This record gives sequence, C-alpha cells and structure tokens, in this order.
Amino acid sequence: MLDLEFISASDSGRRRDHNEDYLGHVAPANPLQVRTHGWLFALADGVGGQQLGEVASRCAVDSIVEGFRSAPKGEPHSALLPRLVQSANVQVFETGRTSGPGGVAMATTIVACALRYDRVAVAHVGDSRCYLIRGGEATQLTRDHTVANEQLRLGLLTAREAAEVDTKHVLSRSLGTDMFVNVDTCEKQVLADDVLLLCSDGMHGSVEASDMGKALLPRGDLNAAARELVALANQRDGGDNISVQLIRVLAVERVGMYRGRPYKLP
Repeated sequence: MLDLEFISASDSGRRRDHNEDYLGHVAPANPLQVRTHGWLFALADGVGGQQLGEVASRCAVDSIVEGFRSAPKGEPHSALLPRLVQSANVQVFETGRTSGPGGVAMATTIVACALRYDRVAVAHVGDSRCYLIRGGEATQLTRDHTVANEQLRLGLLTAREAAEVDTKHVLSRSLGTDMFVNVDTCEKQVLADDVLLLCSDGMHGSVEASDMGKALLPRGDLNAAARELVALANQRDGGDNISVQLIRVLAVERVGMYRGRPYKLP
C-alpha cells in the first residue's frame, strides 16, 4: 500500500514583513481512503504587486483542499486536479470582485500534487514548481508560466537571456486574473524513496536543483532538509517569501489500469 512521510516549511524571507505563501494538504483517514482518494499537497504564492496576495493564496489552497476531500471515490487524479484548480480560480476571481467597492485585483500561483497507488499527478498555474528527486537528482515536473519562459519556448530568448531578463518573474498565467485559466497537468510513476518537492519562487529562484538533490539524501531527515533549503534560500537572497513541501514515498502499490479500473500487479 502507498505510504508517505512529509513536511512543510514557510518563511517570510529576510526583506518581507509578511508571508503571502500558503500551504495545505489532505491525508487519508484510513487504509480505504489511501486507495479511494490518496494524498493531496498544495502550495500557493500570492502575486506580489496585487492586493491581498495572502488572501488569494489561502483561498486557492482552501478551495482545492475542500474539493479533494469531497471528490468522488476513485476519480482519476489527472482529471480531478485540473477541475479543482479551475474551481479555485473562480473562487479567487469572485473573492476579488466582492472585496470592497469596485472589487480588488488579486491573484496567486498554485502547484498541487495528488498521489495514489504508484502514481503522482501534478497540476499548476504560475511559477511555483514541483520537482521529482530520485537518487539525488532533481527533475522539474512543471513549466514556469512567466513571460520570459514563454519567450524562451518560442525561441525569442536564449536560456541565459531568460534567466537575466527583467520579465523573468512576470507571470503569463495566474489564478484569479480571469474567470477561466489554462491548467498544466502531468502524471508520473513514483518509486519507493522518491521525494516530491513543491516550492515557491522564493526557493527555486536562489536554490539550484542540484542543491535540492544534495539536501535530500535517501532516508535523510525531511525536517532537517526543509530547514537547510530555507536557510540556503535566505542566505543567497531572502528577498521573497520561501515555502517548500517535501513528500517522501516510503512504499508504493503497483497497479495497472483496465477500462479505468485499477488492478494489482505482482
């Protein structure tokens, strides 16, 4: 049966007086829910320069957490997560519209992952990231929705230019900006000892993927790793809020799928 351990950490950084990041999770209450629902983890980063960023990030995560808890049993995560993110987008958008006379512009990033059996599904909007760390190597599973990254994808910028240009932190997509949003989703098989790392740009903006891999040695202490990564981000920059969720896979349940139904593999 799928089994996990996890830790969350968030820090306001060295130059911010408040924290606009918000994190949440849902753990199954019993062995049956491990198979019918699984685990959920979500991290949001309220958009700087917009009003009530901390309200937007909390609204998004709370919406996804509530939706996951009430989801139909056995619904495929690859279909469930984008639906929940779309619903969270509407929640943030409507909350902004009703916050004061004339409404308030608010927006947030979101990255969420759900695990069941031996699979993880990841959905995201914005530049908060998810990495898969296996054998000390960190692989980014998400693609930043920033103006610079879109220009890189179109061949208008080189990788070096995209890393240095002023628009590298300007989002091309976020929750709450419009009534509808395009959600990126992927699904991967996970193995025992894999670690999933969700983080805001306050972390990945100054901590390299190689540093993440080194901090998460097999069976190492997740709490110590989270503290090390937050301290490293503060040491190198600290100009933004820093948040991270670490999820280690302790055991998996190998399954196949036939007509949408799982069956156990030997």
